[in-house]
Amino acid sequence: MSPGSDVPRSRQNPLFKRLRALVRHPGPDGLCLLEGPRLVEEALLAAIEFEEAVFSPDAETREASRRPLSLLAERKVPLHRLHPDLLGSLSEVETSQGLLALARRPRFDEDRLYEGTPLVVLALGIQNPGNLGGLLRTAEAAGASGAYLAEGCADPFSGKALRGSMGSAFRLPHHRGLSAEDAVQRLERRGVLILTADADGETRYDEADLRGPVALAFGAEGGGVPPAVSERARLRLRIPTAGVESLNVGVAAGLLLFEAARQRGFPAAARAR
Repeated sequence: MSPGSDVPRSRQNPLFKRLRALVRHPGPDGLCLLEGPRLVEEALLAAIEFEEAVFSPDAETREASRRPLSLLAERKVPLHRLHPDLLGSLSEVETSQGLLALARRPRFDEDRLYEGTPLVVLALGIQNPGNLGGLLRTAEAAGASGAYLAEGCADPFSGKALRGSMGSAFRLPHHRGLSAEDAVQRLERRGVLILTADADGETRYDEADLRGPVALAFGAEGGGVPPAVSERARLRLRIPTAGVESLNVGVAAGLLLFEAARQRGFPAAARAR
C-alpha cells in the first residue's frame, strides 16, 4: 500500500471537493460513496468496481479497517490518506469510521429477476431510504430473485439505504426507474402473479400458495400500494393483527417474504447451515 505520507487537511484539496460534491449530489456518472469498513468489504466481496478510497491515518491501526484496506490495495485501487477532520465532515453518521470509498454502482440484467421460480419484490414509492434498504436486505435473506424499484423510490445507493441493506443492494438483482404500470406489465408478460398485503385482503397470508412465480408489492408508509396496482393484484393478502390496523412495510414484507421462503423450503444458503 503506497498512499503517500502527506495527509491533506485543506478543504481546497481537489479529492475532498470531489467527494463533498458527491455527498451533496449523489449519483452522477454511476458512482456512489461507501462509508465504513463493513460496507466497503461487502462491496469488495460482491466484486463491485472501485474508483478510489480515502482513509484517516488511524484507520490503518484499526482491526476492522485492515482487511478492506488490504483488499483495496490488492486490487490496485488508488488509496489516499485524508485528515480525520475532513473525513468527519464527509460522514453521514455521528462518528466517522475513517474509511470512505468511491465505487461504481452495479448494473443487473433484468432477466436475473426471473431466474428459477421468481419471487420478486415490487417496491412502490418507498421514499424512506432506510426502509428501502431494509426491504432489500429482507428480500435477499428470504431468497427473493430480485426487485423492481419503481419511480418514487429512494436511491438504493444513498448512504442511509446502503446502511439499511448492509450490502444487499450490491447483490440482489434489481431494476429501477420504471413506472408502476411498466413494472406490472413486465411481470404480467412473464407470467408472474402480483400479490399485495392488505388489511382487508380476502386471503390470509399463510394460507396463500406462494410457491409459484409471484411478485409481492409493497407501498410507502401511510400510502400503501397504489389502487392502480392493487386492482391488478391476483390476491390481496391479509396479515391478522390484534389492536392495530396495519403493520409497517418492513414487518409486512418480512412476514410475506419468509412465508414464501418457508413454502419453498427456504433459501439454499440457509439449508446448508
